[in-house]
Amino acid sequence: MSAVSKPESQQAYLGVSNIEVIYDHVILVLKGVSLSVQEGKIVALLGANGAGKTTTLKAISNLLRAERGEVTKGTIEFRGRRVDRLSPDELVRLGVVQVMEGRHCFAHLTVEENLLTGAYTRTAGRAQLKQDLERVYGYFPQLRERRRALAGYTSGGEQQMTALGRALMARPSMILLDEPSMGLAPQIVEEIFEIVSSLNQKEEVSFLLAEQNTHVALRYADHGYILENGRVVMDGAAAELAANEDVKEFYLGISSGARRSFKDVKHYRRRKRWLA
Repeated sequence: MSAVSKPESQQAYLGVSNIEVIYDHVILVLKGVSLSVQEGKIVALLGANGAGKTTTLKAISNLLRAERGEVTKGTIEFRGRRVDRLSPDELVRLGVVQVMEGRHCFAHLTVEENLLTGAYTRTAGRAQLKQDLERVYGYFPQLRERRRALAGYTSGGEQQMTALGRALMARPSMILLDEPSMGLAPQIVEEIFEIVSSLNQKEEVSFLLAEQNTHVALRYADHGYILENGRVVMDGAAAELAANEDVKEFYLGISSGARRSFKDVKHYRRRKRWLA
């Protein structure tokens, strides 16, 4: 059977309903995408490069306009409030922060200066900022040692930690994390995901993370959605997706026979209920 799940009855903490995204008034990238994140959960957005994962995150964080993109259909709600018409900084003040793909640290600033930029939407005093920095260094002890180093001269793992720590300085309740494993060694990837898990459990931060490394993402996530060509083609509990034979073949690289097209497998079911 397909791992497609039924709609959850409780109101989602973050709810994306039937959105379409168009770039340059012509290129349709997302085609009726719907997903939800319950409060305090980790949800993985999975799929190959170009499937629409990053576009989905940018649609939620309202960063599409900078790239000549726009949400032309559907709605996005956070804590029961429609947010797809807000500015990015208004959304940050509500508690939703995105960590961009490729880390995007300010190379000419020190690690600590990068962290402090994450608090720009807040009115916290010096004592509060110092306390928040200590909180971040508690999760990322390597950054304490490297706090005076220019971010551009730190390792890829340290830059990813800096980007995630910068997001924490905004005191978010929801983090949109884009490709956290990109370009990192397996040991560093595990370390990053362990920190994500710790933040989720100790700080009750909810996560929607876009990731190509399906194997690692499903080990840490509660729920997963698989995107193909701008559509959600499958979703379910992370453990169920990890055990699904089609997911094993197409996204975990485990196959018991000749490789097929995902659209040809008999278990493939497109979620028509999202395409109203």
